[in-house]
Amino acid sequence: MVVVSVLAGLAAVVVLAGLHWYLWRRLVRDTTRAGSIWRPVGAGVLGLGVVLMGGSFGAVFAGATWDFWRMAVWPGFVWAALFVYLLIGVLAGEIIRPLLLRALERRDAGTAAPQPAPAAPQPAPAAPQPGPAAPPAAAPEPVGAGVGDSGGPPRPSAAAPVLTASREPLSRRVLISRMAAGATVLTAGAVVGTGTYGVLDGPMVRRVTVPLAKLPAQAHGLRIALVSDLHLGPALGRGFCERVVRTVNGTRPDLIALVGDLADGGVADLRAETEPLAGLSARLGTYFVPGNHEYYSDADAWLDRVGELGMRVLLNDRVSLPDFDLAGVDDPAGATVGRGPDFAAALDGRDPERACVLLAHQPVVVDDSVRYGVDLQLSGHTHGGQLWPGNLLARLANPTVAGLELYGATALYVTRGAGAWGPPVRVAAPSDITVLELASLRGV
Repeated sequence: MVVVSVLAGLAAVVVLAGLHWYLWRRLVRDTTRAGSIWRPVGAGVLGLGVVLMGGSFGAVFAGATWDFWRMAVWPGFVWAALFVYLLIGVLAGEIIRPLLLRALERRDAGTAAPQPAPAAPQPAPAAPQPGPAAPPAAAPEPVGAGVGDSGGPPRPSAAAPVLTASREPLSRRVLISRMAAGATVLTAGAVVGTGTYGVLDGPMVRRVTVPLAKLPAQAHGLRIALVSDLHLGPALGRGFCERVVRTVNGTRPDLIALVGDLADGGVADLRAETEPLAGLSARLGTYFVPGNHEYYSDADAWLDRVGELGMRVLLNDRVSLPDFDLAGVDDPAGATVGRGPDFAAALDGRDPERACVLLAHQPVVVDDSVRYGVDLQLSGHTHGGQLWPGNLLARLANPTVAGLELYGATALYVTRGAGAWGPPVRVAAPSDITVLELASLRGV
């Protein structure tokens, strides 16, 4: 197993280095002259990107110490996001550059000056007739000779042209390559910069109304604040957590549901970062189910920690609230330690006439929710794809990537999450805290 992991890591490094070489070729080599100082500079920048990016993801999967994680992971993850959009831009340029080049060639061909017709051939001069020899011609006077000339080497005329060295003009191909490279770098930088600011500034609030047929009239308008995927760690720390808590409490929810992936790291390293979560406040309480990232560290330690912070853990369990049942299942990642979602333990024996809301980190368990008659499943995990076009990849593994969808009589809502994993960047998938307002169909 170790050998397979090492070989996979080496293969990933080779692929990563090859893609960075491709970026160097398009962004640097194709836009500069041979011998330019920018070629080694560009190679150094992209080579450093390989080291930072490989080191960051290597630290994640190798279980590096928290001190190394805090120091090295942040720049490597930011470069990873920039690398993605540089690569997308360069690939788009493979289509655009030939089209531009062909358009310029057609334009220049249509405006080129007509070439003069070739001159008619002249008759050859007549052969000289024999006769007395002509006197020798006088030797030409040296240029610039005159009165007082010492007879030395001729001086150059003031009117003689002076030749200066000049660079060859840029070819169309290099000019277009520079335009494409500049547009790629500027666009990638703007996209990543905007996406980073959006994450660090904190999640937006989304409000969704969900009708539930079994919800009693007196519960009409009940608000559930759904929070997922905070991923507290080296990039998103205590200050970010405080902003999330203020935002959640500002919605005045009746119930708060945290559906996993609270942090990246161990409890001992992130105790201070998670402390603000103790300030979450709702009249029906705060509830928690673990996500897959809890199992990348010590899941039991995290379950104890959220208990210390005033949350109730629903680990294949349920609680009967005044107007509906609230249940929670473990994450499928728990199967690595003999756990996992157990719908029978969470839902067997409940009154089927009561509405049921289920907390589950991953939306993939929705088929079990349908089988057990769950009315509403609340999930996270997908991040909405986080980095476009990641939403297309997320759709391959999840029934719903973001938003509200119906599966039979079961409604599934998936939040994009409040934080970000890996690069603290989101593109076309803004972070959110969702307030779900439950609506009764029995009349108010």
